[in-house]
Amino acid sequence: MKISGRLDYLPPLPRKKKVGIGCIGAGFIMADCHLEAYRQVGFHPVAITSRDPKKAAAVAERHAIPTVHETIDALLDDPSVEVVDVAVPPDIQEDVIMAALTRSHIRGILAQKPLGVDYAQAVRIVKACQKRGVTLAVNQNMRFDQSIRACKSVLDRGYLGEPVLASIDMRAIPHWMPWQERQGWVTLRIMSIHHLDTFRYWFGDPVRVYASVRPDPRTAKKFAHEDGICMYILEYANGLRAMSLDDVWTGPAEEGAQKDFGVRWRVEGLEGMARGTIGWPDYPKRTPSTIDFTTAASGKWHKPRWRKVWLPDAFVGPMADLLIALENDTQPSLNGEDNLKTMALVEACYLSARTHRAVELDEILKPTKSKSKKDKTPKKDREKKGKKKRKKGKKK
Repeated sequence: MKISGRLDYLPPLPRKKKVGIGCIGAGFIMADCHLEAYRQVGFHPVAITSRDPKKAAAVAERHAIPTVHETIDALLDDPSVEVVDVAVPPDIQEDVIMAALTRSHIRGILAQKPLGVDYAQAVRIVKACQKRGVTLAVNQNMRFDQSIRACKSVLDRGYLGEPVLASIDMRAIPHWMPWQERQGWVTLRIMSIHHLDTFRYWFGDPVRVYASVRPDPRTAKKFAHEDGICMYILEYANGLRAMSLDDVWTGPAEEGAQKDFGVRWRVEGLEGMARGTIGWPDYPKRTPSTIDFTTAASGKWHKPRWRKVWLPDAFVGPMADLLIALENDTQPSLNGEDNLKTMALVEACYLSARTHRAVELDEILKPTKSKSKKDKTPKKDREKKGKKKRKKGKKK
C-alpha cells in the first residue's frame, strides 16, 4: 500500500455561501469562534441577537453583521434569516429551537452541544425538527479539529489496519460557563461529549461503556457536582477498546504549582499506529493540533503539519456541513438523529458511574429491549413451576 502524508483534514465547503445566518447569542463561542471562522470563508451572517443588546451590537460591529435584533422572536421573524445559529445555554436551547420551528422561512438550525440537558430532551428536539422538515445539525466541532479529521483519513485509507486500542488523555482546565452551576454538572456533557463523539466518528458505535467519575476539587468549592474528573472505557463488538481520561483538575495548577496541560490521543492498529495532540489548551495562542503516524509497511514516521487550529478555524466545519446538506437536500453528518447516539453515550456514562457497572448503549437508546422479557407462560403453569422449585428447595 502506498502511504501518503497528504491527509483530508479540512472540511468541504458549500457552493452557496450567501445563505442568511441568524445568530442567537453573543458570548465567547459565537463572537470568538463561530463568527471568526465564518468570516474566513465568506459565510453570510445577516442578523444577531442577545439578552444583552449592547453586547450584540458590539459583536455585530466587530463582524460587520448588518442587523441587531432586540429579541429572539424579532430575529426569527426576519425573512432574511434562513439558518439559525444557536449559542445559548442547554437549558434554554429547546425553547429557542421550538420557536424557530414555527417560522416557515427557516430551513436549518445549527444547535450547540449538548443538544439537550439530557437524552430525553434531545429526543424531543430531534423529533420536532423532523416533524417540521427543518434540517438540524449539532455543533460537535471536535470532529473538525484538523488532527481528528486527519486521523479519520488515516483510518479510512486503511493505513493502520484493524483498530485495536484508542485513547484520549486530557489534562487541562476548561473555561467553565456560569450556567453550569444551575445544571449541577461539569465535564461529561461539556468536554467528555467531544471525546465520546470523536470515538464514534472514528470507529462507530460501541456496545457498552464503563465510566468512573469523581468531583473536581477546584470546582467543588464553587458548586456540588459528580462529574469532575472522568474516566471511561468503550467496548466494541470487534474487540476494539477506546478509553479516555478527562482530568480538569490537573493538580493544583491554579493554586501555585507548575502547570502541565495538554491533550493527547493515540490509535493503535494491527498494521500501524497514529498519535496526536490537540492545541486548544494554549488558546488564545494559535497552536495547531498534530498527527504523526507510522505503519509496518513504511517503517517510518509520517508527520504532516498545517497552520489551522481548532479554535476558531474548525468552527467552519459544522456550519459548512449544514449548508451543504441544505443545498443538496441531504442530511448533515452532524445531524440530530446521529447525535442522539452521542447523547446516549453521555447518559450511559452517568448511569455507569452511579451504578458501578458497564452500561450498554441500547439500554439508553432502546430501554424497553434492555429490560428482561415478560414471562408469557400462563399463570397456572407459572404457579406449578413455583411449587416444584419450592419442593426441590425443601429436599435440599
